[in-house]
Amino acid sequence: MKYWTLTEADIDRIAVGCGILGTGGGGSTYHGSLRAKALLREGKRIRMVRPADMAPDAQIIGIGGIGAPTVGIEKIAEGGEGVRLMHALERHMGRKVDALLGDEVGGGNGIAPMLTAAMVDLPVVDADGMGRAFPEVQMTTFFIHGQPVQPAALADADGNVLIVTEATTPKMLEKLLRASTIAMGCTALMTTAPMSGDFVRRFGVPHTTSQAWSLGNAVLNARAAKEDPVEAILRQSGGMRLMRGKVTDIARRVSAGFNRGTLTVAGLDEDAGRSIAIEIQNEYLIAREGETIITMVPDLICIVDSETGRAIGTEELRYGLRIDVLSMPAPVLLRSEIALESVGPRAFGYDFDFVPVGISADAPAVPQYEEDA
Repeated sequence: MKYWTLTEADIDRIAVGCGILGTGGGGSTYHGSLRAKALLREGKRIRMVRPADMAPDAQIIGIGGIGAPTVGIEKIAEGGEGVRLMHALERHMGRKVDALLGDEVGGGNGIAPMLTAAMVDLPVVDADGMGRAFPEVQMTTFFIHGQPVQPAALADADGNVLIVTEATTPKMLEKLLRASTIAMGCTALMTTAPMSGDFVRRFGVPHTTSQAWSLGNAVLNARAAKEDPVEAILRQSGGMRLMRGKVTDIARRVSAGFNRGTLTVAGLDEDAGRSIAIEIQNEYLIAREGETIITMVPDLICIVDSETGRAIGTEELRYGLRIDVLSMPAPVLLRSEIALESVGPRAFGYDFDFVPVGISADAPAVPQYEEDA
């Protein structure tokens, strides 16, 4: 089996990249990256494994945060939630878990499974179910392609653990977990039903941690060379810049366990005189210029600091921020007809069909994978 054993430098790069892929959501990477590096200093290890290398019958669970990012940035996790989740599911199923992954690579959720994996010494699969972040539980390539709805579990920082043993649909599972998360203070850690190695290989978005590392590496190298980190992001991702500007208005609220709102950006420099509006539900969903929709889900709308290339989450937006608004093509699996029913514009209540921007392509694995010693 080939593994990629992460270093603190890798964590720094992955955190930057996960922030970019978070499209405004997925939670802050700051706390998670600090905890991951602390675990490495304690002698723990974080090992990534490619989905193609997992045994077909391996038992894999996805771990990630659920709730409103504005709450999660202040209500810090206790740290053992993932271990409690995993052990609760193992007791319920009568079978051990073989590996973990993140249901979404975006934001802090791209790091969340690494923390639990380090504590129990299990590998993390270099794949996820989104290639970005989405606001709702059922919006994964796994559920789109038939992942079982139960058992699922939820844990909070106070020691509460909830197991869902029956749910009629993935959408109902979202409602059950969302309501329970609100009762837990609007932030918790969750896992969905176990998946086989074969299922993850066929229906996961491959090598998304590698993709995050490559984006973060491009940004950090550009900063070190005193080059434009935003241009480095665009070269690495195949994306495009929608606008360079500043935040002139932000209407944001926490409603039903989500960050919701609208952001207005006024153009600067060569974009002076232009204005775009971006609609938010935890993540950036659509971008409009006047009456024209210029980018929409599931394609990625990423907002980064114009000087540093650091991703700006929806919970961080404020008047006067100088930002670049970027668009990146969604993963191949998200642009299929069946996927668009769950993650396209109509799934969010918009009355128009998806129009893609750019060409989708699966990310390659980083070359750091080596045979386990």
